[in-house]
Amino acid sequence: GRAAGRAAALVRRAADVVVAGSALVALAIPMLLIAAAIRLEDGGPALFRQQRVGLRRRSFEMLKFRTMKPGGDDRALRDLIARELRGEDTVVDGSSKLNGDTRVTRVGRFLRRTSLDELPQLINVLRGDMTLVGPRPCLEWEADMFPAEYHARFDVPPGLTGLWQVSGRSALGTLDMLRLDVRYVQERTLARDLEILVKTVPALLGGGGSR
Repeated sequence: GRAAGRAAALVRRAADVVVAGSALVALAIPMLLIAAAIRLEDGGPALFRQQRVGLRRRSFEMLKFRTMKPGGDDRALRDLIARELRGEDTVVDGSSKLNGDTRVTRVGRFLRRTSLDELPQLINVLRGDMTLVGPRPCLEWEADMFPAEYHARFDVPPGLTGLWQVSGRSALGTLDMLRLDVRYVQERTLARDLEILVKTVPALLGGGGSR
């Protein structure tokens, strides 16, 4: 019942702090090198900060390594998501991501392919904005577009990894991702979270890349 739910929440938070804290210490030097590479390429900021929607639809500032040229707009991405939500087939060459995005930098392409651009989200996990396993932290305008039957995805904090990440994420469209989010929320247990964490490593090594 409620006591078991509280205990699970405490275990999750403890795991978040221990894992994210340890990872930030272990990865401090690689992260500094990545930041230096981004700055050297075009002189812009190393970190990209963006408002995302978290638990109970509360906004928070998500951190990533910057992979795009500063000052681009996201109209093409908005159009892609809108088309996916209407059920259109937007897959190009086996990927549902924005194809041939010219805004992505050289360093950015490598970071995205290896998912290293996501590392600063460990800070979000430490802060409590995010957790290790959960739905993808979506953009505010995406949240406004999502049909009501998928709103359960906001009942848990967004995750650094999730069911979508271990299910071939670059080939997944938005509707598939939303279905996985809701399924995850319905089946959420500590054992399931551990299974997803274990599966994330080979998924990343396979170069699933995010959008």
